[in-house]
Amino acid sequence: MKLRNVLEKVDIVSEASDLDMEISGVCYDTRALIAGNIFVAIKGYETDGHKYIDTAAQNGAACIICEDAPKVDVPYVLVKDSRKALSLISIAWFQNPAEKLRMIGVTGTNGKTTVTSLLKCVIEKCTGAKSGLIGTSGIMIGDVEIPAEHTTPESYELQKILAMMVDAGCEYAVMEVSSHALELGRVHGIEFEVGVYTNLSQDHLDFHGTMEAYARAKSALFAISQKSAINIDDSYADVMLEKAAGSVFTYAIDDDSADLVGKDVKLLSDRISFCALMIGELVRFGIPIPGMFSVYNALAVVSAAFLLGLDINRVSEELPLCECVKGRAEVVPTDSDFTVIIDYAHTPDALEKIINAVRGSATGRVITLFGCGGDRDSTKRPLMGEIAGKYSDFVIVTSDNPRTEKPDAIITDILEGMKLTKAPYEVIENRKEAIFWSLENAKPGDVVILAGKGHEDYQVIGKEKFHFDEREIVAEYFGKT
Repeated sequence: MKLRNVLEKVDIVSEASDLDMEISGVCYDTRALIAGNIFVAIKGYETDGHKYIDTAAQNGAACIICEDAPKVDVPYVLVKDSRKALSLISIAWFQNPAEKLRMIGVTGTNGKTTVTSLLKCVIEKCTGAKSGLIGTSGIMIGDVEIPAEHTTPESYELQKILAMMVDAGCEYAVMEVSSHALELGRVHGIEFEVGVYTNLSQDHLDFHGTMEAYARAKSALFAISQKSAINIDDSYADVMLEKAAGSVFTYAIDDDSADLVGKDVKLLSDRISFCALMIGELVRFGIPIPGMFSVYNALAVVSAAFLLGLDINRVSEELPLCECVKGRAEVVPTDSDFTVIIDYAHTPDALEKIINAVRGSATGRVITLFGCGGDRDSTKRPLMGEIAGKYSDFVIVTSDNPRTEKPDAIITDILEGMKLTKAPYEVIENRKEAIFWSLENAKPGDVVILAGKGHEDYQVIGKEKFHFDEREIVAEYFGKT
């Protein structure tokens, strides 16, 4: 492909290169660069690709796409925004796969993984069409699973995955769209048929700085969506509504002005059900995941399905048959007289929701085991400590993914919030030992919540990733006793 072809929609400032040169590929990481590739120097979250232009030139880059002129003698094209340029170049390189798919994007702090997974299931059951999924728990191309490093991959990988979906015969692509992805231009140039908003609560303030900036980043999805489904019970809904460029469909439980309203909600220990009132029609829905937050997730799925033109009565039949999402209020099979639940809750709001969801059905104590991630928003740590202590009967404070921080320093931050409550607690830094301790001390009727890891089967200590699957750890404990 010629260089000018991949640059066709890029905002170019100046050029010092032959635009008719043939290029062999696109690269933004010099470690993966092959001679003849163009190298796009992006200003990243942790480093700046402009620092590696010399290395790219030495490795045979055909041309450098950058915001600042190189200091070495190499063909280059100056662009206004190299991140957006990478996305547009990748779209052109892979021949715009998103145009060949019905794109659905889901954003919000909590619920994205559950909504995308259930929506993929509903689409396939109701239409028979093959669908792709991109999100926190991985990438699915039909039934084939591929591990994922980020909720929303970098733009080049994202376009490559979408192209793979097209090649595999997918008709739909359902994806989580993170605030990082929107802020860093990873989905720049993509138009979504449907954008879905779940909710907003404190998270990623280490990146965005304020909740207002976080909300603005999320709202960008609705400026590039033909149709938007928005939860108007959420306090930041107005920010999303203001940015919506296409038609808007609202859903809620408390606000009767919504287009879709959940009524007659029934919360059971292993599932929820509710009646959905929509445009004069009343249909009962249910999903096999407990908690009020599951009602909102189901409403989001139903809203998106409606905007995609699916038959709502068929959706109501198929939705309860969709499997629980791994790591989301997931009940771990045991032969014990107490219950073990694994949940991804790693924000104050999510932790409060899972504890309260469990409390509604527990006959014994609610025991919450959790930690907080290192190198991430530290302001939420005492908040989560206070929430765990306020709503749980007993708390075990441990590690999550400490990354490059000292685990005991993270725990100290958590305990600042715990001390504001009267809940008894135990501190066990080693997460495996903490899980064993929680199971050993659980009593009949208790519910043990292992919060924070969810679908993850690893733990990040320092900069290394170690295998750590809580299902295996629970099974190991019961295998020993």
